[in-house]
Amino acid sequence: MQQVRSHVQREAGLWIINTLMIEGCSAPFRYRRKERYKSLQGQRVNLTYYCSSESVAGMSVEVMKVVRVKIA
Repeated sequence: MQQVRSHVQREAGLWIINTLMIEGCSAPFRYRRKERYKSLQGQRVNLTYYCSSESVAGMSVEVMKVVRVKIA
């Protein structure tokens, strides 16, 4: 169980991209949804995820792709 430090939602075409920052971890956790979701900031969550990398401005950045989010 991890605590969510910040939760940001932004539109990307038809999808809403959700980015979570987890306490004690510097990599962002990302997942997509069709609709906006309630804010998870301050919540304790169980996450199922896998590591991935993304190219930003020519640099490789580590990103965690979330498969499942469950509020604890």
